[in-house]
Amino acid sequence: MPIVQHEFTKTIISILEGYFPSLGEKVLNSSELLQYLNIKTLSANRGSKSRAAFANHYAIYVLIEDYLTKEFNIKNGYDDYEGAQYKLLLSRQRELPFGSKLQNHALNHRLNEEFKKYFPTSPYLPIIRDAKTNRYWINENLIKFTIDNQQINIAEAIRDIIDAYVEARRKAFNEFMIYCQEMIDIQQQEPQRAIEFIRSLLKPNIDARVFEIVSYAILKEYYAEQLIYWGWSPDELNAEYLVLYKTGRTNANDGGIDFVMKPLGRFFQVTETIDAGKYFLDIDKVQRYPITFVVKTEQTIDEVLKRVEEQATTRYKVKAIVRRYIECVEEVINIPELMRRFDAVLERNRGGEVIEEIVLQSRIEFNLESEEEDAIANEGIIEE
Repeated sequence: MPIVQHEFTKTIISILEGYFPSLGEKVLNSSELLQYLNIKTLSANRGSKSRAAFANHYAIYVLIEDYLTKEFNIKNGYDDYEGAQYKLLLSRQRELPFGSKLQNHALNHRLNEEFKKYFPTSPYLPIIRDAKTNRYWINENLIKFTIDNQQINIAEAIRDIIDAYVEARRKAFNEFMIYCQEMIDIQQQEPQRAIEFIRSLLKPNIDARVFEIVSYAILKEYYAEQLIYWGWSPDELNAEYLVLYKTGRTNANDGGIDFVMKPLGRFFQVTETIDAGKYFLDIDKVQRYPITFVVKTEQTIDEVLKRVEEQATTRYKVKAIVRRYIECVEEVINIPELMRRFDAVLERNRGGEVIEEIVLQSRIEFNLESEEEDAIANEGIIEE
């Protein structure tokens, strides 16, 4: 397959040139594993709002690190190695930047499945696993090869490439957080600048996690001043403001519902796609309880509902089944509707609270607070 060219490709080639002078591009062209990493580092220089997932990078990283620690890059015998222990690999992943919440999916199957998708004719997969002993190996066939009669081992280069990618992402996110903090500081003096900053985060191409965080911050503040009255009898009513709760980590693929509203008990699910199958799967998770879908699209709400109904009709054929599912879509909130609700929040002069919530949720989502605490404990300072 042709090699994807992007800004970070130059960094990859530069690192390869450091290990293999004048052979950087040739090594990249000769290695499917390097080409895979080139694809997976596409977001490195695109700013904090582009998607950056580290699970597959870190699955490779910890196995390469184990390989280098035991010096198999300078000696033979990896084929006799008993393999790295799963618990140690997972623990090491969680020590890495942005990795504290990583699970085992990449190590067990997700990395290999994605690699196979990009390189279907390759006879090799990156991770070798013995399910009986729960031991793991990096596939040495993908890191050792010959170019121009020169034996090449790219293990050290792979480690450095992933380190460079993580550092680029960390820098981009730190800049994002600094900008958020600046918006908090200046929103009283320059409210329009703060408003435009939030509007810039409501785009179809932004990172799914950022979109979910911004959606939550806006909707939480939008509902916050809506008062309802409820009680066990007409004579004894309670007055209570609506509160929106975020129920878990963004994009976690954990089968949960993203937001829950108290006291109405409304469920909200944030999604990037207009996919009836996904919507109905979410509805089935909660036994067809009505769900409000927050969709990262600028298509009209009527267009979204029409597409979902068309897909459902194609898939299920039976009108009664389609109707029951469609009735469970309580509401669709698209990007223009989020903008409208943000305008309503601004009319109450609550834009600053939205930015503060974005900062808070971003720090939690990207593990910034725990990293800072670790840095303070270990070094006495927070590394830039």
